[in-house]
Amino acid sequence: MRRVAITGIGAVSPNGIGRESFWQASRNGVSGVRRITRFDPTPFQVQVAGQIPDEFDETRYVEVKDRPHVSRAVPLAIASVGEALEDAHLETQHMTRDELRGIGVMVGSGGGSQDFSEEQYRLYYTGHQKQCSVYTIPTGTIGTLASEVSMRFGFRGLSHIVSTGCTSSTDAMGYAFRHIRGGVLNTIIAGGVDSPIAPLILRGFQLMRIMSTRWNQQPERASRPFSRDRDGFVIAEGAWFFVFEEMEQARARGAKIYGEVTGYGSTCEAFHRVRLEECGEEPARAIGLALEESGIAPSDVQYINYHGTSTELNDRIETRAVKLAFNGHAYKLPGSSLKSLIGHPQGACGAAGVAATLLAMRDGVAPPTINVDEPDPACDLDYITTPGRKIAIEHAVANCIAFGSKNSAMVLRKVE
Repeated sequence: MRRVAITGIGAVSPNGIGRESFWQASRNGVSGVRRITRFDPTPFQVQVAGQIPDEFDETRYVEVKDRPHVSRAVPLAIASVGEALEDAHLETQHMTRDELRGIGVMVGSGGGSQDFSEEQYRLYYTGHQKQCSVYTIPTGTIGTLASEVSMRFGFRGLSHIVSTGCTSSTDAMGYAFRHIRGGVLNTIIAGGVDSPIAPLILRGFQLMRIMSTRWNQQPERASRPFSRDRDGFVIAEGAWFFVFEEMEQARARGAKIYGEVTGYGSTCEAFHRVRLEECGEEPARAIGLALEESGIAPSDVQYINYHGTSTELNDRIETRAVKLAFNGHAYKLPGSSLKSLIGHPQGACGAAGVAATLLAMRDGVAPPTINVDEPDPACDLDYITTPGRKIAIEHAVANCIAFGSKNSAMVLRKVE
């Protein structure tokens, strides 16, 4: 089977715009969670989110005349993809049509353009029908999000959306890995984007009583995975994309290689729309499948990037699943939850975790899990609660768990 390298990373994150800004904030434990400014959150119990800093200029990526016709996810994705391409030194503007036919797009997104559709309904039901976009249907169709990326950069290979809830971007990257490994394409732009910070979406999550409500006055403390006093997740937005390449192609053109994808596993508990099964067996099996495909033992892994949502149920059961997957090695395995720093960017969270993991491999420093003020006895593994722990990482696991009983994991290897 062919090998798969990652040669470019792009990031638009609540705690930093651009790959290095995101990484410096993450490795130093700097939170991007703050009071919502996109709309007035005063009527809501939840008033904080992992919101991209206000200096992000959407008009650099979508023309002013086009902005009312697309979701916020579009400029976020285009910015991240553009940075990943530049990082990988792929100058698509100089490519021939045949060369562009060899580049595919795999976008993972849980909500896609839900915020756009919400705005169209608002306009319609408040008597502003004439302001509704002529592209209400195509933009509101989730698959068009991948087309926006392809159209912006001229990519003529496959252009697909994977939408599996919170595992969306992990699954999109998993399919990119499988397509390259199987010889379908040599280059795929893969990753995730979500933009769920909108009033009705916030209200919907609030109704499920799974969001943090106690930290409106101290937003940076709201996301607290594995801490006994956690009271729910923090919604977030963002985009993290990568250039996936066949290894020999990447080496032949002298590309720097952040890491190699060596395994991917995915399972379904078939249990509940939003709850996890207490036993943790299927999340553990997803990790096990990824390790098996990689050809490594659990004891060969030096770091795990946790899903770590900051809900009581997820953190407890994910901890149990890691113990099942890694056996005795679980207690020796350091890991961290990026969501403590950026909130939960829904279907993009797996890509965020992979970005942080690859950069941790590069620098030999793993990011912390902040806000673990009261360790939960049921969450008793090594969650790296101090900033910037030095770790030499050869193999790492990036884990994801989603609504609908879905579980996905990816194994990454450092390439010397």
